Amino acid sequence: MNKQTTAPELLIENQLCFTIYACSREITKLYQPNLDKIGLTYSQYLVMLVLWERQQCTVKEIGEALYLDSGTLTPLLKRLQAAGLIIRERSLQDERKVLISLTEQGWALQSEALCIPSKMVEGTTMSGGELTDLLAQFKNLLERVHEANKATSKK
Repeated sequence: MNKQTTAPELLIENQLCFTIYACSREITKLYQPNLDKIGLTYSQYLVMLVLWERQQCTVKEIGEALYLDSGTLTPLLKRLQAAGLIIRERSLQDERKVLISLTEQGWALQSEALCIPSKMVEGTTMSGGELTDLLAQFKNLLERVHEANKATSKK
């Protein structure tokens, strides 16, 4: 049997995609115990963050903020509505648009979630400065990759 060596560029440990994917999964695991306490999944938490910041959005705006399509977002929003955290209603100006806003219960959850970011900083065991630098680098990477994907999809 021939034993071949793998080129270094094809080793899993050298793949940016795998490292980011695995890191994302590990970070999500760090969030989960804190999110369990407030009754949210990670995806629901992301939607709530957008709504706490913007107060009211269309489904499309939430999707753009979270890089999610409406097919992924709609069931998520239905679960948040069933939990009494959001209201989904058609826009009076344009019935094609669905407006999403928070209920009183949704707003109240914000105070319970306030401690989560600092717990995540603790969980990474990185300094605040290290995390700030890393976040800036990831935001830059996300912007570049997103623009490259948009350019590719136009071809």
